[in-house]
Order: sequence, then structure tokens, then C-alpha cells
Amino acid sequence: MRALDIDYMLGLVPVILGYVPLTIGMALAAMVCALLLACLLAVERVARIPVLDQFVQLFISFFRGTPLLVQLFLFYYGLPQILPVLAGINGVTAAIIGLTLHFSAYMAESIRAAILGVDRSQWEASQAVGMTQGQLMRRIILPQAARVAAPTLVNYFIDMIKSTSLAFTLGVTEMMGATQKEAAGSFLYFEAFLVVAMLYWAIVEVLSYLQRRLEGRLNKALAR
Repeated sequence: MRALDIDYMLGLVPVILGYVPLTIGMALAAMVCALLLACLLAVERVARIPVLDQFVQLFISFFRGTPLLVQLFLFYYGLPQILPVLAGINGVTAAIIGLTLHFSAYMAESIRAAILGVDRSQWEASQAVGMTQGQLMRRIILPQAARVAAPTLVNYFIDMIKSTSLAFTLGVTEMMGATQKEAAGSFLYFEAFLVVAMLYWAIVEVLSYLQRRLEGRLNKALAR
């Protein structure tokens, strides 16, 4: 059993850290897009618009029921064969779109549950004063639902950051892609993947701490 090459591991840390902005950037872009799409999907699921509701249910079922890696491959390698307009898409864009579609399906169900959790009397009171459905959602329902769903959505963001590691399968050199290249050149696979695992762990721990702080603030606000 050989000893760990500590010097190699320490030298690898700044190399992988150089790709953290790309990893976080992809996750942030996908999170914003997924959140917007999830809100639309959730509102539709509550409103249950005929025909559209069946399409939304199919969308959610598909993206919740198939692996993210399969979805990324289907979108990046498969769709360009039948839709040539997608042939020029790069790996980063494909990864962001894939993450957006995948996580929006999960987030939509969380937001829908939060919307339905708002007391029914507030719906009735808002309608009684003449608010339209759009005003009701924007001013009353969604702000309250957001407070309830926020901790869960932060969890999805954490999962999204970890899921960006699949982007290297599309040729994207992010944290995992850079580690794979470094390991292939040095043959020190254990050390390389241990370093990237520790860096992912550190990022997740920071976000988990922020999540706990957010939950504490929201609990205080709801208790007032």
C-alpha cells in the first residue's frame, strides 16, 4: 500500500479552485432559469388549465422519472440529430439547459405544495376585494409560498452544484473535468478525486450553513 502524495494533492487544490467560478456560475444560471420555469409550472398545476395541465404533468413526470445523465446525453448528443439548429450548442449551454429542465420539475412540485399550503381564507379574501388571479398570485400567494419553499429550494441548489460534475461528460472542463484531466496525466486517481471530493464537500458545507441561517430568519419572521 503506497502513501498518499500530499504534495501532489496540495498542488492540485489551486488548479481545481480555478474552475470553481465556472461550476458555481453554471449552477446559478440553471437555478435562476429553473426557478422561473418551476413557478410557471407550479402555478399551472394549481390552476389546472385543460390540455396544458396534461402537458405539464407529462413534462414533470419525464424529468423526474429519468436520470439526469440520460437527459444531458439526449439533449446534447441526441436532439441535434433530429433538430440541426441545436448542432452548434456548446457543452456549458447544454448543461445549463439540462439542469434547468431537470430541477424545474422537482422544484415545481415543491412550489405547488407551498402554494396549496397558503390558507384558503386568503385566497377568498383576495378574490372578494376584486383581485385578479394574476394579482392574487403575485401579491399574496407566491410571496408566502416562497418563504415556505425557500429551504427546500436551497437544497435543490446544493444538489445542482453537485450535479454540475456531470457536465464533464459533455466536454465541459469544470471542477470534475479538470480533475479527470489531471488524474489521467498523473495516474494519481485516488489523490485527485479525493481533492475534488473535499472541495465539493467544503462548498456544500458553506451552503448548508447559509441554509440554516436562512431557515432561522424565516422561522423568526413566520413566528411574528
